[in-house]
Amino acid sequence: MITSRLSMSRFAVYAFLWMLFSAVSVAQLSETAAWSIDLSSQYRVIPNITYSVANNFECKLDVYATRNPAVPVPTLIFIHGGGWVVGSKESSILSLLPYLEMGFAVVNVEYRLAKVSLAPAAVEDCRLALRWVFLNAKTYGFDTTKVVVTGGSAGGHLALTTGMLTAAAGFDNVPDWDTFSGQPKVAAIINWFGITDVNDLFAGPNMQRYALSWFGSLPNRDELAKRLSPIQYVRKGLPPIFTVHGDNDQLVPYTHAVRLHEALNKAGVPNEFITIPGGRHGGFTGEEMHRIFTGIRAFLRQHGILKE
Repeated sequence: MITSRLSMSRFAVYAFLWMLFSAVSVAQLSETAAWSIDLSSQYRVIPNITYSVANNFECKLDVYATRNPAVPVPTLIFIHGGGWVVGSKESSILSLLPYLEMGFAVVNVEYRLAKVSLAPAAVEDCRLALRWVFLNAKTYGFDTTKVVVTGGSAGGHLALTTGMLTAAAGFDNVPDWDTFSGQPKVAAIINWFGITDVNDLFAGPNMQRYALSWFGSLPNRDELAKRLSPIQYVRKGLPPIFTVHGDNDQLVPYTHAVRLHEALNKAGVPNEFITIPGGRHGGFTGEEMHRIFTGIRAFLRQHGILKE
């Protein structure tokens, strides 16, 4: 009996200590930890949805959808980088967090790399992913009046071509399942050090092997590269464009961002250009990233995509 009472006493002590330490742990949660818990309760993840099959390759995307939204929510299409030759949507998951914190639903897109299909396959796939978002807006609560497309490096190029091109450019291969009528339009583009003049990467001081690999031995390489260059599509009426670029970028020339910014200004397109002094190809400091995302949030509020 005494042994039993001692055991019960010990159990009560252990239970009390467990509750005490649990309460302390909860009380000591950092703001980031508390935010991550809130975030996980706000979103559901639907992974690996096939949005296209081309050259026997299944193009897939992941959806981070808000749970039971009262109204459709702003939606971000994220396109990973990698010079059109490497990369995956999974490698970019942490890059989605700032946009989820802003309240976006996010569509994380993969596309055909050069080893599967040469240019212009990646552009065709991302254009089709945009149509998929509009076609499935009701299912996932996407606000098609507030669709933003973003990416870095080759993903920046693909974000620009996804948001700037029209069907007249000739890269919209619409499959039988696509019943969306009309031309989907994005509300803004966030371009992280994206390629804007593809031909510039074929020879001379700015030559890049990844660009040559994307085109391989295509006989119409130069003409096709021109048609795939965002700088060729600058015109009045484009969605607002936010550009970030380091002035010491070793893989995408800083001049690509400068020329795009100047052309957009000339055409009267709302845009903002942030230069990272000494910045290379990404890998910016925490302070620099804070400055960038503060600017992005203000830009999106200015253009009515996010609430004040």
